[in-house]
Amino acid sequence: MKSFLLAFLLGVSLVPALAQRPASGYTLGDVAASFALTNVDNRTISLTDYKNQKGVIVVFTSNHCPFSKAYEDRIMALDSKFGPQGFPVVAILSSDASLYEEDSFDRMQVRARTKNYTFPYLLDASQAVAKAFGAIRTPQVYVLKHSGERFTVEYIGSIDDSPQDASHVQRAYVDEAVTSLLAGKPVVTPLTKAIGCAIKMK
Repeated sequence: MKSFLLAFLLGVSLVPALAQRPASGYTLGDVAASFALTNVDNRTISLTDYKNQKGVIVVFTSNHCPFSKAYEDRIMALDSKFGPQGFPVVAILSSDASLYEEDSFDRMQVRARTKNYTFPYLLDASQAVAKAFGAIRTPQVYVLKHSGERFTVEYIGSIDDSPQDASHVQRAYVDEAVTSLLAGKPVVTPLTKAIGCAIKMK
């Protein structure tokens, strides 16, 4: 009876994680390929630029999405907390600007300047990077750990468990993941469901 109960409990706890395994794109333990995208300051930023960091918090986000707007301050807080510890934020916009004028490069520049972003805000105009990662929502996070010459995927999903109200957060998933990695420990909850606006592919 005990073994049955344990199996049942394990089965229940694994369902959400398995449901998040992407049909395409990266999953846990995959090595992320480098990319090179244009930042809002017109510089080209690549993943290899972070070879001296312990890792990177890659956030797929957008200007138009209300969920992205709700998380904006929390994304900035992640960069403020973990950037100095070796896990800076890199934000990427992969939305089709022909569908959402607010997601144009000009509007990205205005948003980054108005909010005083401390991290790169990169335009993925071809959506190639979003497709490589398997990103389907904004915001959606991939925590990459740097080891040797490789960036491996250690976490995929949402920033926390309260998409609309920061005051109601009970589990800060990305914070927990990066804190564990900095301590040399495995991520306890490496897969969660990203809640947000769909990235409409061209």
